[in-house]
Amino acid sequence: MTVTVTLPDGTALGLADGATGADAAAAIGPGLARAALAIEVSHPEAEEGPQLRDLSRALPDGAHVSIVTAKSGEQALQLIRHDAAHVLAAAVMELYEGVKISIGPPIADGFYYDFEFPDGTTISEADFPKIEERMRAHVKAAEVFEREDVPVASARERFVQQGQDYKVELIDDLIANADSEHPLTTVSLYTNGPFTDLCRGPHAPTTKTVGALKLQSVAGAYWRGDSERTMLTRIYGTAFFSKAELEEHLERIELAKARDHRKLGPELGLFTFSDISPGAAFWLPAGTSVWNALVSLSREMGAERGYQEVKTPLIYDAELWKTSGHWGKYRQNMFTLQVEGREMGVKPMNCPGHAHLFSLQRHSYRELPVRYSEPGLLHRNEASGVLHGLLRVRHFAQDDAHIFCTEEQVHDEVKGCLEMAFATYALFDFDVRLELSTRPEQRIGDDAMWDRAEGKLMSALEEQGLSYELNPGDGAFYGPKIDMHMTDSLGRSWQLGTVQLDYSMPERFELTYTGADNQAHRPVMIHRALFGSYERFIGIMLEHYAGELPLWLTPVQAIVLPVSDRFNGYASTVAEELRSAGARIELDDRSESVGRKIREAELRKIPFMLVVGDREQGEKTVSVREHRGGDTGNESVKDFGERLLR
Repeated sequence: MTVTVTLPDGTALGLADGATGADAAAAIGPGLARAALAIEVSHPEAEEGPQLRDLSRALPDGAHVSIVTAKSGEQALQLIRHDAAHVLAAAVMELYEGVKISIGPPIADGFYYDFEFPDGTTISEADFPKIEERMRAHVKAAEVFEREDVPVASARERFVQQGQDYKVELIDDLIANADSEHPLTTVSLYTNGPFTDLCRGPHAPTTKTVGALKLQSVAGAYWRGDSERTMLTRIYGTAFFSKAELEEHLERIELAKARDHRKLGPELGLFTFSDISPGAAFWLPAGTSVWNALVSLSREMGAERGYQEVKTPLIYDAELWKTSGHWGKYRQNMFTLQVEGREMGVKPMNCPGHAHLFSLQRHSYRELPVRYSEPGLLHRNEASGVLHGLLRVRHFAQDDAHIFCTEEQVHDEVKGCLEMAFATYALFDFDVRLELSTRPEQRIGDDAMWDRAEGKLMSALEEQGLSYELNPGDGAFYGPKIDMHMTDSLGRSWQLGTVQLDYSMPERFELTYTGADNQAHRPVMIHRALFGSYERFIGIMLEHYAGELPLWLTPVQAIVLPVSDRFNGYASTVAEELRSAGARIELDDRSESVGRKIREAELRKIPFMLVVGDREQGEKTVSVREHRGGDTGNESVKDFGERLLR
């Protein structure tokens, strides 16, 4: 008996019956056998997608396989971070008698494990060195990750005897949630050294694959996110294949801390936050200037491309949200209220209101496309635990636009959205990559509609010669979308804008236009946002630029600094002349030394400092200093103004 598997290049590989992933790697070559960490297995006839499996597990006949090594990128990192979570649990159980363990998954950039420590035991970052030391001992021991599939009752009894209540609860839930036609009979346990955990896997062959690790923080976390349940101690960490990779990651973290928009915003006088309104920024004058500049840019670029700005209500009857489908799918994230016995919802997005607005008027095919835009205020009832500065808020505004067009116009309208997107991002020198996100499992509309919608987006991308990545299954529930991503100066990826094709909402709202045949026809709806939310975009910009915004956007472009009080009059004249030309200028006429004024302007990251004294007053010039660049010489006020506003 033999087993045949297919390699990524299409080559068939014959193996002995019962062969494992490790056997497959060895058959390909000794170098791959040494480097192998796990194996990705899929079957052409199986409904589920590719699965990552232990090298020690037998391979199914006819499977397609791919060996995972340290060079497999994020997939490999997730694997060893899962290993590291088990190593952390093993170390903590050895160091703290009576600790109860719950779950420990890999996450973006690291891993965590949740523990219930005995009464009187608290953990802080001061405890990390001794925990890390014990973790490194387990890594150095190269403990094998051994998988065992055991009867459910045996596994449950094992954890009952150990007093591991959380593991018992997890097993009970697995039993309760199993398909009645296929009851759960076994669960998998993984053991490394003295530690055994309830775990689906997979894991690398041994703990030694965790080349470098670091514990990072400790926090409280309710068991299963339920505030009525026990508060557990969550220990976060990260792991890499090498010490050099870890050090590079930690350096990026330090840079990110220095660039954190929650720190920079208040320091630069842009915005602040208050517990009186969690998840909502209080914008100071300088920050409001930045916010308004982005809104003005949206309006200007939209008007040039035929968008008409509208203004729609903030609160709607629940019937609107039921019609759009959001009441059933999104209600828990909405703020709701009762008004004279009517259930109402505060809008978390503009699209249903725009669809309803379109329905309130009659439209002819000659008017289409209709392009509505609105920097509308939105509110989403985000959980307090996920709020994060400007990046995750409850109150925000989007550069929202919705296009209502004929089927024949979809192609050109999508192209127009993409052209506007690239023109917008070029102003910030952002390199953008595109993703085409296709039909998700939970969706509305038949396959024919999805085929048509996905085909139109793909055609618009390919006709313009734009490269893109497919992101299967990540479309909106009502239609496919093109998402725009940028990578910031710290190497982090951010989604910025989106163009979404929607055949569903026009159907739900029974939208129509009168065609050339004098009959009613259904329009197609395109959702378009390029900044996303202005708040989130500003947060991303602040971190990308380390607070040094582009000159055209920064709230104070230059500050005039008289060297003593007797030059305040001339300094005021300079400031007024530049303001009249359209520049955003500040005057610092305090009775402080010019050195101190310069230092404070540098901390505020003001692009230009204009020092004026005897010489400058006599020659009608300014002595120009650039932020982080020092003196650049004297210029006439007119010449400097022209250079500033060029």
